Parts: sequence; C-alpha cells; structure tokens
Amino acid sequence: MRKFEKKARNFLPKEFILRNFDEIRPFYDALKQGEITEVSNLEELIAKHSELDAFLNEDLAWRYINYTRQTDDQARSDAYSFFIKEIQPELVKEEHRLTQHITSLPYFSKLPDVPYLNFKRKSLLTLELHRDENIPLEVEQTNLSQAYASIVGGLVVQHQGKELTVQQASAYLRNPDRDLRREIYLKISEERHGVKGKIDDILDKQIALRHQQAINAGFDNYRDYKHRALGRFDYTVADVKTFHQTVEEIALPVQEKLLALRKEKLGLSTLHPYDLQVNTHSNKPLKPFDLGDELLAKSIACFEKIDPLFKETLESMAGLGFLDLDSRKGKAPGGYNYPLDEHGVPFIFMNATGNMRDVTTMVHEGGHAVHSILCRNLGVNQLKHCPSEVAELASMSMELISMDGWDTYFSDESDLLRAKIEQLESTLDVLPWIATVDCFQHWLYTHPAHGRQERDDAWVDIYDRFNSPLVDFKDFDKYKRNMWQKQLHIIEVPFYYIEYGIAQLGAIAVWRNYKDDPIKGLKRYKEALSLGYTKSIPDIYKAAGISFDFSPDYVKGLLDFVWSELERLNQAYQQLVSDTVPS
Repeated sequence: MRKFEKKARNFLPKEFILRNFDEIRPFYDALKQGEITEVSNLEELIAKHSELDAFLNEDLAWRYINYTRQTDDQARSDAYSFFIKEIQPELVKEEHRLTQHITSLPYFSKLPDVPYLNFKRKSLLTLELHRDENIPLEVEQTNLSQAYASIVGGLVVQHQGKELTVQQASAYLRNPDRDLRREIYLKISEERHGVKGKIDDILDKQIALRHQQAINAGFDNYRDYKHRALGRFDYTVADVKTFHQTVEEIALPVQEKLLALRKEKLGLSTLHPYDLQVNTHSNKPLKPFDLGDELLAKSIACFEKIDPLFKETLESMAGLGFLDLDSRKGKAPGGYNYPLDEHGVPFIFMNATGNMRDVTTMVHEGGHAVHSILCRNLGVNQLKHCPSEVAELASMSMELISMDGWDTYFSDESDLLRAKIEQLESTLDVLPWIATVDCFQHWLYTHPAHGRQERDDAWVDIYDRFNSPLVDFKDFDKYKRNMWQKQLHIIEVPFYYIEYGIAQLGAIAVWRNYKDDPIKGLKRYKEALSLGYTKSIPDIYKAAGISFDFSPDYVKGLLDFVWSELERLNQAYQQLVSDTVPS
C-alpha cells in the first residue's frame, strides 16, 4: 500500500498548536515584511502562506469533523464554535491585509497565468468584496448553520420499539411493503414537520443577515453578491437561468417517462411520495453490505478494478482512520469528503445504513478523495481547492465509472443489474431537483422581505415547475410545503447546489468517453483532476475531453445517451429473469 506522507513544515514550527489567534499573528506579520525584488520572491511568499493556509484549514477541518461526528458532545461543539467566533474573525482580517500587500506588489501582475490565473482572480475578488462589517455577520450565519445541524442531527423515528435516525428509517422507504413505506414516510415527515418552526426561524435570520451582507458590499441582493463571491468567473446568473430552462425543457420530460415506467412496473394507479425509492425490478431491496467496515472493504475492491490509485486512496485513508461511515444518533446528517491540507489525505464522513444509496455516497465521496490525492502536490494550497463545478465533476463521474466494479458489492447478477439501473435512473432524475433547489434560492434572496407562508407557496410553485405531477401529494400537502427544509445546502451553504447539476452533465460526458475508450477516458479524467484550480473551468472540462455547456441540444444528447444505456440494462435484466424462470 502506498503511503501518502504528511507534509513537513518549513515556515511554521513542527509542533505548533493553535490555541488563540495571537499565536498565529506573528506569522502573518512575517509574510508582509519580507523583501520582494523579483517574481521568485513573491512565489516564495505565496509558498509560505500556502503552508500557513494548510495548517489553519486542517485545524478548522478537525474541529468540524469532530463536531459533526457527535453533535451532542458539548466539548466538540465548543471547540468548533471557538474557531468560528474567536479565530475566524481575526483570520479574515489578516488574510485581507495580506491580500492587500500581495496585490499591491509590482510583481503580482507578472505572476504567470499557469499556475496562478485563479490565484490572481481570487485575490482581486477578495479585495473587491471584503467589508469589515460583514465579518460578524458571517460568524452569526455559521452559528445558525450549526444550530440547524444540531436540530436535524437529533431527529429520530420510533419503529417497532427501536429508535432510528432519519437516515436509518429512510432505508425502509425501499421496502416492497407499501403499507410499511407509507408508515415510515409519515413518521419521518412528522418528525421533520415538528421542527419546522425552529428551522423557519433559522432561515429567517439567515436571509436577513445575508441580505445585509450583500447591501454592505454594494449589491442589490444576496443572489448577485453570492454568485460573485463564489468566484463564478466563467459563467453568469443568466447562464444559470439557461440551465433552469434547459432542465424544464429537456430533463422534465425524461423524469415523466421514468415515473410513468415506475407506476406501470409497480402496478399502481397513483404514485405517492413513498413509492419513489422502492426498486421496481424485485420484491426485495438491494442489500450491498451490512456495516461500514464491509462497505469500506468492498469499496476498496471496487476501486482496485478501476485504477490502482483509486484503491490506494481508500486504503491510505483507512490506515489513518480517516473514515466515519455508520449512522448513529447525534451524528450530523449527510456525507462529505473534507480535505486535510497538511496531511494531503482527506476524511470521509457519511451515515451508512446498508442500502444502495450508501454505495453511491461512498463512491461519490471516494471520487472527491481521489481528487484530493491528485492535487496534493500542487504548490499553491488555495489552488488545490477547486470550485464545486470541478470538485463535483470528480465525484459524480466516479459514481458512473465505478459501476464497472460494482460486482464487488453483489454476487447476484440480477442485483448488480438492478443497482446499475437505479444509478442511471437517479442520474436522469436528479436534474429537476437540483433546478428546484437552485431556483428556490434565487427567489429567496431576490424577495428578502417575504413571509413564511409566501415562502412555502413559492417553494410549491417552483417545485411544480420542475417536477412531474405524476407524484400525488394530495394527502401530503403540508409535507410537500416543508420539503425544502431537508436540503441542508439552503441553510448552511447558500447557492452551493447548481454545481451538482453542472457537474452531473460533465460526469455523463466523462462516462460517455470512458465507455467509448476506458483507457483514454480514465487518463483524461485524471489529467483534468490533477490540474486542481490552475486553469479556468471550461479549460479543465476541455482537459477531461468534455464541454462546459448548458444548451438544450447538448444536454439532450447527454440524456439520450444515458437513456439508451438504461434501456440496454433493462433489456439485460429482463433477459436474465426470463432465462432463470423454470419452463
């Protein structure tokens, strides 16, 4: 097994530990005092700052990881809150002063575009948007996000005398027993509805804070401010609206076809929201693993079939203990891959309960992990952190590419085919949800004075725009109006969601290349990820052999390809079932 060694420190003392910001301030002072007489001196300064940046990022990473692993542990919560409240505000100020210093140097403009293009663009953007009065607003937003995580992390469902997390209970939504699915759906929905008022309070406060932040920075609304703040140098708000329109025009009819087939295969006269996760090809839910240890072992075996580096990535993380996979009470919801900049090896967090969605999450986060490994030796730490349009390209492509190794999860050929069919169905079905969440956020922040009922009404209108009416919510209207609250991005990381849609299109194109020529397709995928953020998004996509394009014709070609692959798998499944039925 290859070992990825933690990077040695050259600027910071080897054993330095952050206890308060006063201990870190002298290093920022030192960075601003060095003599800069040529471009190479500036590059040396940037390298020292990269080491400092890596240390601070990893310090925060561990505080966040430890907190999300056990949200009801006060010591962990306090450690994370301390960084946010005491370290972060001072850090923002020092980073701003350092950026002012670097950009004022005559050699800043002489830094070569390769690899410094986005370093220069991001530095200038930081100066453009920085406002001292926004620092406490950011702290308040983070505190509210932490409160949201604690609320949803504590949700539990009682079933047959057992207390289940929402993630554990959701596994029953794949059960062929429709009455059981309905029972669980109602229990989960009631549990979520029971905290609706608390989450409404949090979003009300978030919107007010974010709107003020935008006004302080000279913007009319937070939507326009955040689009700029996210560093979307390569596309505009108008391009995002084109994405919305393309989804409505091209992806919604595909969703309609999928739902009509589901309704027919399940033999139902009406589809309800608890009918959307059960597999339509069998009366038994897929069971690819039992516990997290088995999921990890099978994922390593899966990755080994695709590429040696992919396997070594998971093995190195396992050796370091950088995975927390099983769901439990008190653990924050969701899943993530958190880069650890000093180690150069990330941490994977998720809430596995033994179902197929967990496999998808594992290979998705594994794609992020491979990306981290491929970028670990880039000289500028900030350029290891790609915008999500690139980061999610890594993970969502891995979901599709890794299907060639999914026989490690399933010894039964029919189960393997069912798993791949589910994956392609979700690939086609996810775009309407992404457009719904993103469009809703556009509405939230361009109507900042709205009331709660108006907000829920807007959610329903937007949901109905992008989603098929074949799913009947007639008896579940209050749950439909509350659906937005389960999407943590809306509360915690505003406007970070359209990237999944952009990257999904890119991932389909990467997979299409891989299917056409596995060796060349995989090579270009890895080459693109190795660039980190040293080039523009369109150029990184070009390196992967794909286009950065939201147009209806391009998207239709991608979805038609997936549909043809889905039909092929369905035919193979039907043939297999026919061959195994006794004559």
